[in-house]
Amino acid sequence: MQPNNMMVIDPHVHMTSRTTYDYLVMKEYGVVAVVEPAFWLGQPRTNAGSFQDYFNSLIGWERFRAGQFGIRHYCTVSINPKEANNEVLADQVMELLPLYACKEGVVAIGEVGFDDMTAAEEKFFRLQLDLAKELDKLVLVHTPHRNKKEGTSRSMDICLEHGLDPQQVVIDHANEETVAEVVDRGFWCAFSIYPNTKMGNERMVEVVKRYGSDRLIIDSAADWGLSDPLAVPKTAQLMLQSDIPADQVTAVCYGNALKAYGQSGEMQADDWLNPPAIDQRQHYDGNSVLRGQTPTVYDPAQESMVIR
Repeated sequence: MQPNNMMVIDPHVHMTSRTTYDYLVMKEYGVVAVVEPAFWLGQPRTNAGSFQDYFNSLIGWERFRAGQFGIRHYCTVSINPKEANNEVLADQVMELLPLYACKEGVVAIGEVGFDDMTAAEEKFFRLQLDLAKELDKLVLVHTPHRNKKEGTSRSMDICLEHGLDPQQVVIDHANEETVAEVVDRGFWCAFSIYPNTKMGNERMVEVVKRYGSDRLIIDSAADWGLSDPLAVPKTAQLMLQSDIPADQVTAVCYGNALKAYGQSGEMQADDWLNPPAIDQRQHYDGNSVLRGQTPTVYDPAQESMVIR
């Protein structure tokens, strides 16, 4: 199970794409909280209503579904870089964002940034940074998978041009090529432990050995692709086995995410250290997280579980 009973946070995981069983297993591996950024679902959305339903799901159904397994769920909202290239639709989504950005559990504007580094992507990146500045919200930046170094540098330049405090900006999908600049410029530096395309956990061990744990964050970015919602606890375990000090492992797999997103005022450790009782007999808008399974009723304060 979880390494040394360590609590971990996955601050970038797309649970909309995952099954309810994933929540169950994540809890067993020590995941106490997740941040789910708004992202591209794999197929282009063609109208603003699709985004509205998606944002409603992030702040409603997913929050409920996670809570039924004792995991606290937070999210970010945005028009993502890929879909920002549909400018007519992106303009409509921009009108929706202020309605959701200050909802309960929303910790940042994101993912924003670049995909192909087009003019349209930069336009809506800047507009969303202005919104974050206006609302005093944190920002989660998606760095491009191509032209990674150039895109990361340009993203940080733009954030600074808009007057954002680097301590309120998480630069995600970092790698060995970009980590030094991100850290040196004072931003939070996040790494997605995602097979083949982003960062492997063995490579992450070497990054922490070289750079330490200050302002480094690990996430899974698990989504509809070949990805692993247990990437954070597995990497924590590998770090401990590789003789990285436990306090550094705790920082990159738990503490730094809490420090970064805790600035929002929406996320605090008490949310999972003193959690509400779990009652899987409850429904959300008439829907249960179960499909015929026996519901669990559990009060952590009483340290008792009742099957009904």
